[in-house]
Amino acid sequence: MAKTITCSSMGAMNEYDVVVVGSGAAGMTAALTAAHHGLRTVLIEKAPHFGGSTARSGGGVWIPGNDVLRAEGVPDTPEQARAYLTHITGDSVDDAMRTAFLEHGPAMLRFVLANTPLRMRWVTGYADYYPEAPGGLPMGRSLEPRPLDAAVLGDELPRLAQPYLRAPTGIAVTQADYRWMNLVARHPRGMLRTARVAGRRMLSLAMRRQLLTMGQALSAGLRAGLSDKDVPVLLSTPLTGLVVENDRVVGVETGTGPLRAARGVLLASGGFERNERMRKEYQQAPIGTEWTVGAEENTGDGIEAGMRLGAAVTLMDDAWWGPSIMLPRGPYFCLAERSLPGCVLVNERGERFVNEAAPYVDAVHAMYETGSVPAWLIADQTYRNRYIFAGLGPRQPFPGRWYKTGTVRRAPTLAALAKEIEVPPDALRDTVSRFNGFAESGVDSDFHRGESAYDRYYGDPRIRPNPNLAPIAKGPFYAVRVVPGDLGTKGGLRTDTSARVLREDGTVIDGLYAAGNASAPVMGRTYAGPGATLGPAMVFGYLAALDMGAKR
Repeated sequence: MAKTITCSSMGAMNEYDVVVVGSGAAGMTAALTAAHHGLRTVLIEKAPHFGGSTARSGGGVWIPGNDVLRAEGVPDTPEQARAYLTHITGDSVDDAMRTAFLEHGPAMLRFVLANTPLRMRWVTGYADYYPEAPGGLPMGRSLEPRPLDAAVLGDELPRLAQPYLRAPTGIAVTQADYRWMNLVARHPRGMLRTARVAGRRMLSLAMRRQLLTMGQALSAGLRAGLSDKDVPVLLSTPLTGLVVENDRVVGVETGTGPLRAARGVLLASGGFERNERMRKEYQQAPIGTEWTVGAEENTGDGIEAGMRLGAAVTLMDDAWWGPSIMLPRGPYFCLAERSLPGCVLVNERGERFVNEAAPYVDAVHAMYETGSVPAWLIADQTYRNRYIFAGLGPRQPFPGRWYKTGTVRRAPTLAALAKEIEVPPDALRDTVSRFNGFAESGVDSDFHRGESAYDRYYGDPRIRPNPNLAPIAKGPFYAVRVVPGDLGTKGGLRTDTSARVLREDGTVIDGLYAAGNASAPVMGRTYAGPGATLGPAMVFGYLAALDMGAKR
């Protein structure tokens, strides 16, 4: 457990201006910014590899009004972005925090692109998660990294954290690819996109080049930027304490000795998703550490270190939730699977409880609010014949081990399937019958699935009149167990607009900063769009470094 020590117990210390704890997007952006402004900067990382949960992610970045969107002609204005973020976050976020994010986001991204090999592109059509809300954009504001040559990392490549799911045979898949590859058996664009990805792979093999995409590319690009600025990145170096002198944080204690920080310490050490004790203390049961796809090292060290200095925390009961499937290799975070037509989510009563295509945070909120943990995704053979599912191709049978672990159940009739998953057969029959009526009319009168542009992003455009609705009618029938997984916890240290950590009374803990999942999010209890975790993490890491650079 991280501790707090006083100056008298420091001994000899390595001298820096800034110490950054954590090598995800928040930490690396902060370190890059600090070094660019002439500050002696060091980054420490608990894991033996860099990238944290960022390297395991889709790598999306949600930053309204940035230069990339402007160059693409995306119709976005500061007024629209402010109206949207204010509407969806409401009173859960201070307006000053929203303002800081919106005003400084474009400058942060401009800085990162100028000081790293990263290049970003708009994910066309990947809607904001509430596109019909005031200021929401149906065509979306999300960016993703362009494929990046792994050679930019040089000898550091083996130390890049691996994605939580690796593409087969090393194929480089982007977020835009993923959308259409799900429809490889259904739509010409699916076939063309799959061929394009295969061609990219063949070209990279011919050129003896490895391409990185998504969170791998984002992490690699930021790390390359740090190398260019000679910022030391100390791996296998956990935070074990904060060093305090005269009521000010002046350094960190690590497993290999103390490091002094003349300007400040940034905690960008991630959330507490892998800390069983903290999850049970702060979050609603049933909960644990086995359903998350967050980095294994995210055990809340930075959050607890701040709390021991009297830091305030908020939103500790929440997370970046997402309905997930527990596979033998670990949890699979569902995106397209529950949006595609021909499936429903039901609870132990055999009833629907949510729009299956809803933003993933909302879907899990509904699971907990309605007592639907676990839930079951019900689908038929037509659904399996048409779509990729958790990495399995259309028509590809579920592996036997998925059945052995109880993740998947199969039966020739809905009544038999209901018995398999112990839900009332009459209730499941009535739920599916009602849903099939919605599929025929194209209108989901119960949960409005398919009415939002976000729902339709992962729909099947060949299904009319609603790309998210199709009947569940052809046996055999399948039930897949769904649990409330997450990308990481959401609650953390309360901060101000410069990412300075605050006490309960609102005063600043001098010398201590936090960003990313170690801090409370500017998104509150919601999720603005694809990349609304990483975008703000990078912005507040950037603002922390600017504030440290301004100190004298």
